[in-house]
Amino acid sequence: MLAIVIVTYFSERVIGDCLRSLQDAGAGDARVLVVDNDSADGTITAARAALPAVEVVPTGRNAGFAGGVNAGIAAAAGCDVLVLNPDIRLAPGAITALKEALAVPGTGIAVPRLTAEDGTVHLSLRRRPTVPRALGEALLGGHRAGRVPALGELVVAAEAYERPGTADWATGAAWLVSRACLDALGPLEERYFLYSEETEYMLRAGDHGFAVRYEPRARAVHLGGEQATSSRLWALATANRVRLHRERHGRARALAMRGAVLLNEAIRALARTGGGGAKHRAALRALVRLPRWPEPPGAPDPPGYVCFAAQDWWYHNRAHSDFQLMRAIAGRRKVLVVNSIGMRMPAPGTTTHVTRRILRKLRSVAKFLRQPFPGFHVMSPLPLPFYGSPVLRRVNALLVRAQVRAVCLALGLRRPVMVVTIPTAWDVVRPMPRHALLYNRSDRHSAFPEADAAVIGAMENELLARADRVLYASRTLMAEERELTGERACFLDHGVDIDHFSRVAEPPPDLAAVPGPRVGFFGALDEFVVDVGLLERLAAELPQTSLVLIGDATAPMDRLTGYPNVRWFGFVPYERIPAYASGFDVAIMPWQDNAWIRHANPIKLKEYLALGLPVVSTDFPELAHYRDRVRVAATHDAFVAAVKAALAEGGPRPAAELRASVLGMSWSARAERLLELAEGER
Repeated sequence: MLAIVIVTYFSERVIGDCLRSLQDAGAGDARVLVVDNDSADGTITAARAALPAVEVVPTGRNAGFAGGVNAGIAAAAGCDVLVLNPDIRLAPGAITALKEALAVPGTGIAVPRLTAEDGTVHLSLRRRPTVPRALGEALLGGHRAGRVPALGELVVAAEAYERPGTADWATGAAWLVSRACLDALGPLEERYFLYSEETEYMLRAGDHGFAVRYEPRARAVHLGGEQATSSRLWALATANRVRLHRERHGRARALAMRGAVLLNEAIRALARTGGGGAKHRAALRALVRLPRWPEPPGAPDPPGYVCFAAQDWWYHNRAHSDFQLMRAIAGRRKVLVVNSIGMRMPAPGTTTHVTRRILRKLRSVAKFLRQPFPGFHVMSPLPLPFYGSPVLRRVNALLVRAQVRAVCLALGLRRPVMVVTIPTAWDVVRPMPRHALLYNRSDRHSAFPEADAAVIGAMENELLARADRVLYASRTLMAEERELTGERACFLDHGVDIDHFSRVAEPPPDLAAVPGPRVGFFGALDEFVVDVGLLERLAAELPQTSLVLIGDATAPMDRLTGYPNVRWFGFVPYERIPAYASGFDVAIMPWQDNAWIRHANPIKLKEYLALGLPVVSTDFPELAHYRDRVRVAATHDAFVAAVKAALAEGGPRPAAELRASVLGMSWSARAERLLELAEGER
């Protein structure tokens, strides 16, 4: 009997394809167990959708890879066990071939040929780790050292991957273990938490006389890549190499191994300047510190997160990146969102809708502290946004800081990660104790018309200089400010709530009453970013088409609503946006041509694509990465023509392909990257 054990942790994006590959691979009537390490995303939902018969084994915590595998083995008594990473895609016949390899006398573990998606062979076979091999890799590099068995752990010979054979150990992304081997060896060593546990187990199998057999007829695609790109994971894997040597050979030989691995990481850290050396520097810090075992999640408690948002949760669109990132992080950390403290006091003549803005802010302040979701807290401090006066600016910082500190104390947030989106928060956070400071550089706020450019610009520059990390959604803005930020700059693309932005069959009744075809836009109708003149051109030149506008407006709307084919719905709650947008025939992004837009990366682009909508947009730099999916127009005439073409022909690609193109861009994945930047690369 065979059991397939897949350990998941925030694996929503990949688990479905893994499960769908099993049957053709030869799973037959095997039991399939997904052991979930307390994922807070849609992992379990995605698993059950892909394979309704899947057995879910929740660990109730992040038990690590070995802990998850052990839970799966315990639930599969009497079975051979195929252990898979959730990002594995088995080729047809792979399981059948692995079973045949496991039947070879003396074999306890069978492993497949692993490749990347493009067919490139992963060098997954390894020799027994020794100090000379670690030194050889440090001085020669893994590939060159691997050509000489005494000097390298990595098996690099191409012919070794073309024929069956044995190895001391192999990458543990996919491995079939016999019941006899499992019974003889017992459980995996959970104290490694992640990395080296499969190495230890396979070496232990060899000590007990069980061979690790490689079978090239069994093929699998391994997406992988996390260790290579994450400083936190690279550091953990590096430190565990030393721990493994200590457990197998004692402290003296472990000290020699530690020196060899330190040399390796130091050479790579010096050779790779900027962000390319970050993971090696993180490994050096881990090797110098090197506690006896990795600290499991929760010991010590991970830091909480305090985000100074550029919007207000209670009345702005909740699709903004700071809200979405913090909601995703709240599944793993305690989060406090501080609603916008503004960039200036609203004043007649310089601010639109002065009274309405003041009243809605006071209503928000009256809520003070609420918890909309578990682990996700929102507070609205009372600010005095007189940033033009040095004295009042200091008073405002003291006032807001006192309120935030009081709430942090109540929530137990003693040294949180500070995520700053609005530059005026710099005065508040500057003296506050923190684990790290991340500047979420979503926009150049000093370019906003109502801002005091000199004052706000100075705050931006302070944040650019003092933040531990500067996170950019615009590659253009990141490139322009590279001299100020250096290796601290990181591109963190916006995500999309894939599940939320799914098409519905029937639009809301009030939209259904609007005659089609419908050209639609949802979002803030702000004259500074939305080209109202272009919208008017569309209304005038497409009289048989309804122009549907959804969103709060600071622009005068009477020039548009005077057209009989324009329907402005005003503010619509975020929860209902996908239903309305499902009624669009074409979605538009009619942006102004200004510095703000040139540094923009609109979240709504991914939301439109997730809905499978044909998209027409004015041009801006970030669109360079989407030109195969979006009609881009440089002039008003071209925009009108592109809308006509989209109405007649649909999108550049079918709706299903447009949606598929953003499936990997979840907010959960973006939040995981933010956690790595804040906690793993310090």
